[in-house]
This record gives sequence, structure tokens and C-alpha cells, in this order.
Amino acid sequence: MERLTGHFEQDVRTLDALLGVERCFDMIARDLVAGGRRCRLYVVDGYGDDAVLERMIGFWLALPSTADAADAQTFIDRYVTFSEVNAEADLRQAATAVFLGKTLLLAEGYGECILIDAKSYPSRGVEEPSSGKVLRGAHDGFIETLVQNAALLRRRIRTPQLTLEGHKISEKSRADVVLCYLEDKVDRALLARVRAKLAAIDANSISMSQESIAESMMDRKQWFNPFPRVRYTERPDAATASIMEGSIIVLVDNSPAAMILPTRFFDFVQEANDFYFPPLVGSYLRILRVVVFLLTLFITPVWYLLVQDPDLPNSALSFLAVTSEYEVPILAQLLLTEFIVDLLKLASLNTPSVFSNSFSMIGALVLGDFAVQAHWLVPEVLAYMAFVAIANFAQPSYELGYAFKLLRLVLLVSSAALGWAGLALGTLLIVVLLVTTKPIAGGHYMYPIYPFNWHALRALLVRRPIAPDNT
Repeated sequence: MERLTGHFEQDVRTLDALLGVERCFDMIARDLVAGGRRCRLYVVDGYGDDAVLERMIGFWLALPSTADAADAQTFIDRYVTFSEVNAEADLRQAATAVFLGKTLLLAEGYGECILIDAKSYPSRGVEEPSSGKVLRGAHDGFIETLVQNAALLRRRIRTPQLTLEGHKISEKSRADVVLCYLEDKVDRALLARVRAKLAAIDANSISMSQESIAESMMDRKQWFNPFPRVRYTERPDAATASIMEGSIIVLVDNSPAAMILPTRFFDFVQEANDFYFPPLVGSYLRILRVVVFLLTLFITPVWYLLVQDPDLPNSALSFLAVTSEYEVPILAQLLLTEFIVDLLKLASLNTPSVFSNSFSMIGALVLGDFAVQAHWLVPEVLAYMAFVAIANFAQPSYELGYAFKLLRLVLLVSSAALGWAGLALGTLLIVVLLVTTKPIAGGHYMYPIYPFNWHALRALLVRRPIAPDNT
């Protein structure tokens, strides 16, 4: 561990080189004299709060003497008026603090520097996130600034039991990660496991924020498993509800998405809207979401198998038969439409917002109409795939939507190869994947089905009225 020497000129040269004063245009270094003591101030341009720094510098320049401050801590106690301040001798910790937005004051004669947390990050407002909107309730959302996100939780949970535990991740990026939980409700074994996984992260950088953290904590042997093992939310009220239930919220600096641990499969049947409606309506929405889950997975493989039955036109399900002419096999049509839907999503995502709505409508109409007229696609395929595409948005997790898409493709291919036996084998594969999925931390992925807990399952599927906490 390299430390400050207490020799002013030598420490100035070391900090200038470490912080890149000559190398980086945005690293500001200001020399001043405070009460006859030479000082040098370091701050990243755009991070420092100009009004606060101007008041402090004006106060220091007016000091007649600082001879009574024998060390950095005494200087802080007597001459630094800002509340968030500390002394630091470790050069690496001091440099990291400056890059995080703190102001560093190096004063002559001290073996420690002074770190002042007078920062003002550029940030956007706490508007409602585009995903997870509600008709009623709060319309604020997490942003990319960690301190602001922590304040949004503090505003809702006003109890001393709320703990916001800070961690530094990755040697290069030194990313800030915060574990949020209630002391009296959190599972201690789960908390210890999450701490151990965070401490074991050995990544060169955390460039993708929460996704980099999540992937570093996952079991890499299960990279082929499409089911999401982390549930994200950008809503402070949803994060608050999870904390109150005993879960751990992981906040990552530079990311508006909070990770909810532990994450299990049936957690995805819940959504914020369920709690802003009466219990009966909330229960209906949850059950509808479960039914839609199953429909999006099985509707196209089952329809494909029924269409292949030559007796279908003479049965009670004759309305499912394809009556239009087509040149492309039905399986190829279904697979092609799956890819076209994703193509339209990607194109819409990268289209400027002023053109996105018109592009989506024109693209869908032109492609769909031309494909039908050219006998590439039949209207029935477009109808079923349109339902699947819309139904995917019935739940807020994009990761789960794509997991169902990939598994639906597997079911389609296995059904085409082996018929109803292929559908059964594909379904068995999905069940095996679900049972063997290893969450990042905390119990089984299929709880409360495995191990079975009727009360927990009922609480997930049926929205019950809020009861008083008698604990």
C-alpha cells in the first residue's frame, strides 16, 4: 500500500502523476495558501459543487494562521465546514475518491490528504421508468446516481433497521455496489453468501453495471440456461416492497436498475400494478399473467401439430385449419415470423424516437401484407405470432420473455421432428431446466413448487389484503 510521505513537493508530484493533471484536461489542480500553509486542491471538472468549493476556498484564504492544526484531522475539525469529510493516507484510496467526485485537499506538513465529498454529479430527473409503468401510485424511478437511489429508498423506509452496506467491486473500475436490507428480516445465510460472491468478483471492469455484476455472480457452467436468475426493477416502490419482505436489493452506481435477490421463477408473476388495485383485481391480473405465460410458450407448437393432422378439417377444431394457399412450409413460416418480430424490435429500438411509431406500423403492415400476397405467410401464422408478440409484454421482464421465445423455438423444432412425442420431450426438457436452474443466492429456483409450500404459492398467485404486522 503506497502512502503519502508528508513531504509537500514530493506528494504533489506523486498526486499530479497519479491523477493525470497534465494528461487529462478535466482534472483541475489549484494552488492556494491557507493560514500560511501551502495547499493544493484537486477536483474533476464537472463533479465539484462550485458554490460549496468557492465558499470553502474563500474561508481558507482568509485564515490568519493554521499553525495550531498539527495534523490533517485537526485541520478538518477546525477549518473544514463541510459535513462529509475525512483524512486519507492511502494514495490509491485517495485517487479513487477523486475519480468518484470528491475534492482532495493536500496541505503542507501533513502525512494525510483531506477528502471532501462536495460533489454534484450530472444526472437526470427521477421520472417514471419506461418499463413497469403504473396507472396509480408513485411515478418516480431510479436513476444512474447511487446516492439519489439510496435516498429514494430512505424516503420510503424510515426505520433504523434499514441498512445500506457499501462495497467496492473490481480493481480497475472500483465500482460502488450497495446492499440494501432490513436487519431484522434479512436471511443471514443469504446475506453472507451475497457478500462472499461480491468479494470474489475478479473482473477487469464493470462496464455494463448491474449486468456485469450479475454475470460475475452467476454459475458460469449454466450459461446455456435461458431462464433469468436475477429480477430487476427501476421502481423504488417495488424495491421497497421487496426489502420489507426480507429480500436484498443490490444497487450499482451508474445504473437505474436494482437487482432483487433472491430471485425465483414465480417471482415474475408479480408486478407493481397488482398492488395498486384492490386484492380481487390484483389476483385476477396475476392469474391472467400465469395463463399468458403458458399460452406464449405452447400456443404455436400445439397449433402446428394440430394443423399437421389430416383429420383436422372434419373435427370440432376445424376452425384452426389453414385455408389459404401457401408456398412455404408452416414450420418455416413460424420460425421466420419469430425472427421478423425480433428484427422489428431491434429496428424500432435503433430508430430515432420521432420516427419509431410510424416505422413500426409501416414495417408491420408492409411486410405482413406483402408476405400474405406472395404466399410466404398465411394469415393464421401472423395472427398467432401477433398474439405471442403482444403477450410477451404482459410481464415486465425482458429476460424472461426471451427465455420463453428460445424455448418456444425448441418446442417447435422438436414437435416438427417427433410430433406429439417431441412436444412432450421438449416440455420435459423445460421442466428439467427449471428444476436444475441455480439462482445466484438463496434456496431453490422453483420454490414454492419445489420444495412445496402451499401458503407461499397461494401468496404469489392470490393478492391478499394487507394485514397488520404483529411481529
